[in-house]
Amino acid sequence: MSSKTICKTVHQYNKKPVSKEDMEKLQEIAGDYRKVKNYVYSRYGGIGSLLKLYPGYTIQNEMTESGLRLELGLPSVYFYLAVFDALGDIKSQWTYTKTKVLKLMNKNENFTPEEKHYIRFLLKTGNAFAAVLNRKKMELPKEIQRKHEELASQVEAERLQRYLRRQVRKHHVKQHTDTASGFSITERAYRYADHGIYISTKEKRNRIFILLTDKNQYTSQLYIKLYPEKSDMEIKVPVKVSVHTHADYTNQVGVAAGMFTMLTTDKGHRYGKSLGELQTRYAEWIREQTICYNRNKEANSGRKKYNFRKNRFTEQLHSYVNYELNRFFREERPRVVYIVKLPRSRAGGINKKINNNMALWKRGYIRKRLAQKCQEESVELIEVLGRDISGICSRCGSSGYKKEGIFTCGSCGFCIEEKTNTAANTLRRGIEGKIVY
Repeated sequence: MSSKTICKTVHQYNKKPVSKEDMEKLQEIAGDYRKVKNYVYSRYGGIGSLLKLYPGYTIQNEMTESGLRLELGLPSVYFYLAVFDALGDIKSQWTYTKTKVLKLMNKNENFTPEEKHYIRFLLKTGNAFAAVLNRKKMELPKEIQRKHEELASQVEAERLQRYLRRQVRKHHVKQHTDTASGFSITERAYRYADHGIYISTKEKRNRIFILLTDKNQYTSQLYIKLYPEKSDMEIKVPVKVSVHTHADYTNQVGVAAGMFTMLTTDKGHRYGKSLGELQTRYAEWIREQTICYNRNKEANSGRKKYNFRKNRFTEQLHSYVNYELNRFFREERPRVVYIVKLPRSRAGGINKKINNNMALWKRGYIRKRLAQKCQEESVELIEVLGRDISGICSRCGSSGYKKEGIFTCGSCGFCIEEKTNTAANTLRRGIEGKIVY
């Protein structure tokens, strides 16, 4: 992909309800797609297939010879997409496992620096990692073999290898999916025409037609998401969009994120002032509906009206967030945006209303949209270290105290809005290079 473009996902929807017959055909593909993925998970998700995962063509050939595609009667355009989707999931799971082992190893104070270095070497070197897990002799290139021997001579290698095998057994899992809610599809299996899309089925020369709400046409790999209970479907399309460059975007801006005001800058400018009001109204409505539903659960026949209202609330919040983010870029004209990594929700206190508000805070969506828009506008987004960032004075760096949203420095007496003080400290730490890597 060109450095001047980025990838974003757009959505297409059916204009009319999908017929029961057509939905069953699509569900049949989704069901077979799931079976193929589960077969790959079970056969290649363990330690014995580590060396086959990259680049994956060995597995592709073995899956062809397995006869599963002929057994299911699944067209090759779906079969091989399912295979490589599953391989992608397996690779991600191995990345998670290695990251987890590395994190635990770094916290273990019983290891010496040399022992930690040796474990990192095994985790980073694919052939060595696979050989240790499978208890086989390492077959490494000469330079890497020499490096391994050098590191192994400094530690008790067998003990560390046993530790690595034990941690992998504990944290690595073979994946499995019970859902058949959708499938990927390549350009060979669909065709846009007549204000809709024709999708291949398991029957030769038989495509079903879905009328769409828009006339856009794409040529990339799509993902078909099915909603059989509503007779609906959704098409997710990855598209390349041009990155905008602005000569007048020259400012460095520190921002503080909040529940009630979405973003506050180091100069005290606020964006998303009504976010707290919208989220509170949404959280109170969710809470009321949950209590009412639980009280009359036996009498409730469905939640169609509830889901409709909930979607309306969510769309309203998302629309407001995007509007305010656009205003932020338009008015602040940033070249670099510094932000503290958003905290996790810490619900669990005695006040259930506060817990509910925290649980429904759209911080993840805000962070995601901010990152996306930074990419689209050629703005650099940098996370800074957040320790004690709201408790020190942005003018002199001394400790202070906060009361009713105002920060007061205990040393110089400087008073400033708490969020503005946090944003100013964020900017200072970003400029000083105290960032999250």
